[in-house]
Amino acid sequence: MNSFTVRMARWSALHPWRAIIGWLVFVVLCLVLGSAVGVNSAKTADYRVGEAGRAEAIAAEGQLERRSIEQVLISVRPGALDEAAAKTAVEAAAKDLTARFERLPEVESVAEPVLSGDGGILLVEAALKGEERDAKDKVDALVAQTGAVQKANPGLLLEETGSPSISKGVDKQRGEDLALSEAITLPVTLITLLIVFGSVTMAGVPLLLALSSIAAAVGLSMVVSHISPDTGIGTNLILMIGLAVGVDYTLFYLKREREERARSQGKLSSEALVELAAATSGRAVVVSGLAVVVSTATLYLASDVIFSSLATGTIVVVLVAVLSSLTVLPALLVRLGKRAERRERRRAERGKPVRSRTRGESGGRVWAALLRPANRHPVATLCVSVLALLALAAPLAGLKITEMSRDTHSREIPAMQVYDRLNEAFPERRVTHDIVVRADAGRSAEVTAALSKLAELAHADPLFTDAERIRTSDDRRVSVLELQVPHLGNSDEAYDSLDHLRDEYVPATVGGIEGAEYGVSGDVARYSDYPAHQNGKLPLVLGALLLVTFAMTLYAFRSVVLALLGVVLNLLSAAAALGLLVLVFQGSWAEGPLNFDSTGSIGSRVPLFLFVILFGLSMDYQVFVVSRIREAVLGGVPTRQAVLDGIRSSASVVTSAAAVMTTVFTSFVFLHIIEMKQIGFVLAAAVLLDAFVIRVLILPAAMLLLGEASWWPSRGVRRPVRENREASAVTADVR
Repeated sequence: MNSFTVRMARWSALHPWRAIIGWLVFVVLCLVLGSAVGVNSAKTADYRVGEAGRAEAIAAEGQLERRSIEQVLISVRPGALDEAAAKTAVEAAAKDLTARFERLPEVESVAEPVLSGDGGILLVEAALKGEERDAKDKVDALVAQTGAVQKANPGLLLEETGSPSISKGVDKQRGEDLALSEAITLPVTLITLLIVFGSVTMAGVPLLLALSSIAAAVGLSMVVSHISPDTGIGTNLILMIGLAVGVDYTLFYLKREREERARSQGKLSSEALVELAAATSGRAVVVSGLAVVVSTATLYLASDVIFSSLATGTIVVVLVAVLSSLTVLPALLVRLGKRAERRERRRAERGKPVRSRTRGESGGRVWAALLRPANRHPVATLCVSVLALLALAAPLAGLKITEMSRDTHSREIPAMQVYDRLNEAFPERRVTHDIVVRADAGRSAEVTAALSKLAELAHADPLFTDAERIRTSDDRRVSVLELQVPHLGNSDEAYDSLDHLRDEYVPATVGGIEGAEYGVSGDVARYSDYPAHQNGKLPLVLGALLLVTFAMTLYAFRSVVLALLGVVLNLLSAAAALGLLVLVFQGSWAEGPLNFDSTGSIGSRVPLFLFVILFGLSMDYQVFVVSRIREAVLGGVPTRQAVLDGIRSSASVVTSAAAVMTTVFTSFVFLHIIEMKQIGFVLAAAVLLDAFVIRVLILPAAMLLLGEASWWPSRGVRRPVRENREASAVTADVR
């Protein structure tokens, strides 16, 4: 009762208004500080991995890096103009648009207009200045000029697309999706909490604390972005994880305080009740939060700016949620408790009975029925449950991981609709490979000759077009050959063309130049190198994750057996959830119900993200449930009875927490971005499996079979069990 958790709760309980005002000041300061320093967004260089990344770095050194391109399609509206007038109008519009683009400070150059093969569309391309990642912030100026030319030519149709337009459209769609997600999540979460507590006030506390934690975390994440750059998806994750863990941590604390209040029958003050909750559930919250933080930190080992950004957002919001449970929550509980005490005193004065019932503290008939298989047939329950999870994991054998490319974006984005028309009208411009070479300036002619030879080899290959362009830096040390492929970036033909370049044509040409550094970059190279990079880092991250999970469980319960069991159970639930993901998203049968177009693959970030986040979040349930069991054992209850009582007593909280988490994650299935859909689905599936299969069937069955061995080598837990057994034996002898 003198731990750090209890001391903080005690201070907050004794000074509730100071704690509440202090928390509000903290949240406001975080937001003000974040707004003052702004967000440090990741640069293009931060995303470079593999051969494509090295090639892009060389090209940037020679100032030959790829520029963001905006493309405008100019065509005649059906029946608007006759053939002669149409040609004149289209050419005039292209000339006007080119002149307007060239005057913009955002534009570096405008290419000569190109006519489509059928002569129906004229293409105007503009290259933007600066970073690829910043181009979407500059595209409005081009859109405005396109709109002006469109207004001046009502008989024509001008449609704009390009990487900047598409990125801007994706951002807009993501914002709309998040608004929809919040509109679904918040009411469902509130209803769930109302069912749990039966009180609007008590239900509002977890939700308000979670939202205030999210607000503080958003502000802090802006500050931290100057250390770990933000990739634009950190806020999405803070909302998703923050609401899930924020409500969960508060829920654990609140339920324990209400249980202790009901048990004390009014004999303990609100301050004492808060201290009891802090000593039990409060400690579980801190351990759970630290487990999530340490587990998530393993993402930094992936050496990837996106995973680093995801890790940073998760760590910040979890730490803030833990802080709120240690500071402002005890203060709120005391204030609410005092109000409840006054209400009960008034009831007593009127002669009415004191209400002491707390919903769900005894588990109820439903949970007794759910636990019956593990209680009566632990071996059969364990075997059947494990086999069922392994069966769900079986589709993993066909797992196909790819980088989700631009071609996978929703066609509800206007720029993507124009992108499809562009690819149809100009198939020869669908994909560009960049072969980058760096050599001594004296070898410039040799490099150019080798690149020309490479272009000849590509022209003879049906996978390539006959278009080419060689660019050389001013210092003649860096050269870039651009080759075009008439296939979409996510097609097998596009990947085959990359393999031909890297395995055959490049080594046979520029590979023979002494001292030359070279590589192939471009969109397809990026899509290929990123999953390869992640697969190379997966063993390191997964190994560290297993070690961290083992260490955190060992620290929490001083048991090697439980630590090993926790690792195995986490692997089982993660594998089963991934198997379900493959079953749903790699096929086409669920496209209608879930509103997506199957890519026949899983996003390259999803498996690693699942393992890390699930291992951390599952510690919430593991710590909370096993802490209740351990608490009973330390009180002298036999392990078998402690397992059943502990799971029954924590059942309603675990169910409620799982319902909240599942609601939050499921809301992301309604998003348009395919990778976010997959993340939401797999996390929701993992939480449900963890809460209702792992914690209700496998964990109790395993602990019932292990008995006292569950606590090995912790003598502090096993000693009360032996003493209780010995006392029971003595009592039996006396009788």
